[in-house]
Amino acid sequence: MPKTLLAIFAHPDDETFGPGGTLAKYASEGVAVHLVCATRGEVGESSLDDLGNCEDLACQREQELRCAADVLGLTEVHFLGYQDSGMAGSPANEHPHALVQADPDALAERIAAWMRRLQPQVVLTFDPYGAYGHPDHIAIHRATVAAYERCRSGYQPAPTKLYFTATMQTLLKWTVWLMPLLGLDARAVGKNKDIDLRAALDHALPITTKVDVGPYYEAKRQAAACHRSQLSGPGPFWERLPQWLVRRAQSTETFHRASPPFQRGERKERDLFANTDPEV
Repeated sequence: MPKTLLAIFAHPDDETFGPGGTLAKYASEGVAVHLVCATRGEVGESSLDDLGNCEDLACQREQELRCAADVLGLTEVHFLGYQDSGMAGSPANEHPHALVQADPDALAERIAAWMRRLQPQVVLTFDPYGAYGHPDHIAIHRATVAAYERCRSGYQPAPTKLYFTATMQTLLKWTVWLMPLLGLDARAVGKNKDIDLRAALDHALPITTKVDVGPYYEAKRQAAACHRSQLSGPGPFWERLPQWLVRRAQSTETFHRASPPFQRGERKERDLFANTDPEV
């Protein structure tokens, strides 16, 4: 069976600003890299005055995602068609088609169906806190875990490994410490000041797997440039740092292996496909 990686995220740009280098690396090595994206990010704010040939932001963000997918070398993008829920407490949370309003069992089954169809050895999604507490991220995390468990218990061939994206705690600690020195509030990050990096640090998972993505740094930058309407990429903090330091920080992407559980004394992995042994 050929190597297949299935990444499951909530919005266009999650794939790039998160594990974009890792996705590009495996795609360049011949792995079939598929992305399931739950929404088209239509609640986000656009930095563009002109949406071009698009009638709305959902269309624009889908085009941006397909551009990024081409740059990263993804095999295919699959949309689930839910509506972006926005941040916690926003009116968008109450929309009947919002992702957070989806029946959890039905959502898990839809994701399980993609696992059965694509037969990935490796599944990748958000951590339990959804990186920074976004309700859509948390919903996708829970549904992906449930889908993975369904496939593992009653379907063959089932995925072998489940990973969560995870920020290096050392890097996050330095970021939280440095931001006040630069006049920035670590508890109110982003245009809407609704991202709390201190809370993200409190919820950070242990790193079990480090992937060297240095050779794919430029591909990740180019994919990020595809997401022109987004304001959620590297913000004022990163822009104030020397580019060599930013590049060094972004040349390694880190993950938490949820299944099989990481054992005490086990050496950190350098490859998501370690010990999957698919027949190429």
